[in-house]
Amino acid sequence: MTAPNQRGDWRDAGIAVSGLNAADNPAPGVAVARSLRDAGHRGRLVGLAYDAMDAGIYNRQLFDEVYLIPFPSRGSDALLHHLRLVRQQGRLDLVIPTLDSELELYLTLQPELEEAGIHSFLPDEGGLAMRAKSRLAEFCRKHDFQVPPTEVVHSLEGLRDVWEDLCDPDGREPVYVKGIFYDARKAWTVEQAMSSFVEISARWGLPIILQRGLAGFEYNICCLGDGEGGLVGAVPMRKLGVTEKGKAWSGVTVGDPRLLELARAMIAALKWRGPCELEILCEEETERLHLIEINPRFPAWCYLCAGAGQNLPAALARRALGGAPEVLPPARSGVIYSRAAVDIICDLGVLEDLSVSGRAVHPSSGEAPREC
Repeated sequence: MTAPNQRGDWRDAGIAVSGLNAADNPAPGVAVARSLRDAGHRGRLVGLAYDAMDAGIYNRQLFDEVYLIPFPSRGSDALLHHLRLVRQQGRLDLVIPTLDSELELYLTLQPELEEAGIHSFLPDEGGLAMRAKSRLAEFCRKHDFQVPPTEVVHSLEGLRDVWEDLCDPDGREPVYVKGIFYDARKAWTVEQAMSSFVEISARWGLPIILQRGLAGFEYNICCLGDGEGGLVGAVPMRKLGVTEKGKAWSGVTVGDPRLLELARAMIAALKWRGPCELEILCEEETERLHLIEINPRFPAWCYLCAGAGQNLPAALARRALGGAPEVLPPARSGVIYSRAAVDIICDLGVLEDLSVSGRAVHPSSGEAPREC
């Protein structure tokens, strides 16, 4: 494998970012791109999209060009082919995948991409497997982390067998039914849980994870690990507003030292390399911190990190491309973010180019869109 190029400035590098959906449950790609641009990135910034209607595609202030790439279900060869096409069109030094379902493919392709000079900053297969939703309870027990009662089920019969152990006898808190990659639904009855099992498994496969709900509130921590057990940076956030699906729509950074200690311990136990998000529940009665999930990528709210003084996407790019490690300042607490719907105006030709060739190049920001 080739080593990251230590010559030059990472801000001149060609960088590709995936995950450009920006609906009510946005992917992280737009936030990562904004963070890079805010840190002074001036090189080629490429968006990798799965759908021609992903809103991030049309933000020409962020992306120089956008490519449609095949869904992960198409396999590693299809992805490698498209990344080589991106490289043929211009400089590409780093790729930042931002979706859970992509990571195994990128790990498989890492030798070929490194050989082509396309670097990444990803966890190893062991760490990725250890934090999987189906193994999270086992990981927490091994390392003495608190976790809500959790069961992994492979069948409706198995769900019935564990339901009584997980449900709240007083009916105050639900049981969460979770897919291996995405989706989490509340169930108050075994019938609701079975319905969610069928729908989620049909989309994301087995197993399904059942987790007891606990009374309390949630913290999220965006982290960056160095791959040797060290924590490059971490920004804790508490949700202020959520969507109907429970996704954060607004939040505020917090300075609870327990959260940073938990982040350090988690990153050390996993020897995590790259970004991740810890979802933590603070139990109402005991104030104990329970780990709910470890998402193996930047969260969609990661632009808040830049606003709080710890630009973790920029720190990733610097490290991935051989820059000297830097000590990040502590994140400022009390910094609020809130999402807003913004209309993006773009030339129809962008959609036409994507539909025909799978590639669209944005004109410079000072250039008017072409007439249709």
